[in-house]
Amino acid sequence: MRKKVFLLFSILFMISLGFGQSKSVDIEKALDMVWILLSAGLVFFMQAGFAMVESGFTRAKNTVNVIMKNLMDFSVGSIVYFLFGYWIMFGKHPLSFDPSTKEGLWEFAVWMFQMAFAGTAATIVSGAMAERTKFSAYLFYTGFVTGFIYAVVGKWIWGGGWLAQKGFIDFAGSTVVHSVGGWAAMIGAALLGPRFGKYDSRGNPRPIPGHNIPLAALGTFILWFGWFGFNGGSTLAGTNAAIGMIILNTNLAAAAGAITAMMTVWLRFGKPDASMTMNGALAGLVAVTAPCAVISPVSSIIVGAIGGILVVFAVEFFDKVLKIDDPVGAISVHGINGAWGTIAVGLFVQSKYAQASGIGDINGFFFGGGIHLLVVQLMGVASVFVWTVVTSFLVFWMIKKTIGLRVDRDTELKGLDIDEHGMEGYADFEIFTTR
Repeated sequence: MRKKVFLLFSILFMISLGFGQSKSVDIEKALDMVWILLSAGLVFFMQAGFAMVESGFTRAKNTVNVIMKNLMDFSVGSIVYFLFGYWIMFGKHPLSFDPSTKEGLWEFAVWMFQMAFAGTAATIVSGAMAERTKFSAYLFYTGFVTGFIYAVVGKWIWGGGWLAQKGFIDFAGSTVVHSVGGWAAMIGAALLGPRFGKYDSRGNPRPIPGHNIPLAALGTFILWFGWFGFNGGSTLAGTNAAIGMIILNTNLAAAAGAITAMMTVWLRFGKPDASMTMNGALAGLVAVTAPCAVISPVSSIIVGAIGGILVVFAVEFFDKVLKIDDPVGAISVHGINGAWGTIAVGLFVQSKYAQASGIGDINGFFFGGGIHLLVVQLMGVASVFVWTVVTSFLVFWMIKKTIGLRVDRDTELKGLDIDEHGMEGYADFEIFTTR
């Protein structure tokens, strides 16, 4: 009798274990799904941050144009990325699923997260080309960047392509997202030419102040906040314990970038410039995006601090040496620091952090890992630079020769809001007279 009772309880216990394991697996899947979608929402909210930063750093007469570009790059990009981009990157399409097993539903969440990234790459281009680009031209090239240029780089690195096979590491997109956007922005701004009045007769740059620094500051804080989803969400798993470390590294790099940018500009020009300090925080965020899951918190501070210094000198270089007019510093923040952050992976990776994130047992050059990974990272940076520059040039050149890339002089001087959109961002500030 005792044996029968024991056997019965053993069977019930094993059944309960199986049931509990099944429920546990379901809960893990649900947590992962919720975390991905929450992170996608945070990254989507970064569109508002970019809109506020770009609006604040440019003139009031172009505010509606800035808002429309940020609204439409995500709208156009969503459709194009759904039709083409995701398939190019991953070789599949989130269209079908098995209702009995629910197999395939995961792809819908991953698509949404990846789309938010694609939209960010396109938005970066907007800032460097602000205040003189035709809206119709913008609609065309933002779709091309999202659906093709970005998607091909994503295939190389995140879709199992040739760089991934060589061991290239870009955890959350310093190169895939930010360098692609930054290099495309550089080509677009160069082909556009500077804004009227930007350079004097001897080629010296004149400052064109933004109209609303508090708005730009709000945008910076929104971006900083959204970046926790940008980097933390790249685990694609809410049950990954490394999320806390990744978000900590993200925050430390941003803080270090803001401090070093402020100190650098203060020493060089005698004032702690607010706009450059904001760009320093963003530079730190961009730089740590690639290595955030594989480096220590101390290394994150170093990576962000160097990013803050780099952005100050890069802005000067593009403005004074190359004569490329970038109203918001997008090329310096995203292109230069995207490259720096990617290279930093090959220098600062530590095995225990990489293993904790599921990346693998690997060390960077400063921690006894040799130069192999550093060489791979440099190869990836160079390859993406060449690809983006060539394809962006072809797209912008084609637009310039067909529908035109730049508005006419009168429209630019009047402001794009009136001629391009038929309204103003601050219409209530006008004085009307009645008779």
